[in-house]
Amino acid sequence: MTVASFVLNYCVRRESATERNPIHMKNFLKEFKSFIATGNMIELAVAVILGAAVKAVIDAFIANVANPIIGAIFGKPNLDNVLRFTLRDGGTDDPADDSVLAVGAVLTQFISLVLVGLVLFMVIKAYNRLKKSAAEEAPAGPSEIDLLTEIRDALKARG
Repeated sequence: MTVASFVLNYCVRRESATERNPIHMKNFLKEFKSFIATGNMIELAVAVILGAAVKAVIDAFIANVANPIIGAIFGKPNLDNVLRFTLRDGGTDDPADDSVLAVGAVLTQFISLVLVGLVLFMVIKAYNRLKKSAAEEAPAGPSEIDLLTEIRDALKARG
């Protein structure tokens, strides 16, 4: 039996089972809704959106703050063309035909990575500080021993 025929037979069997039992599809949709509604999925979606927003801020910082500083030091707006070595000339006027070792482009992306890591570290550190202070502010209730003592005393008082 080939893979295609197995998949086709499986799909036809599943389709006919679904047609015979519409409750199966309703259960599937209910399970999917429950999965989407869980906190983890919502938190993941929020994290992706916030990550994209943080990335935009970091890109703006690199383009408007870091690159001008690099430009003041190296005379170029970024390191893409610094430490660029032609290993083999392509023999044409088109620079795309040349074999080039561009260490500066790697350095530019490395600086971007370090800045992204630094910003994320600061965000996580602030989050942990807020989380820790919220946990400290929560009032401590009676201990388990105190509760058991109260129950014992209440039972003794009853009779």
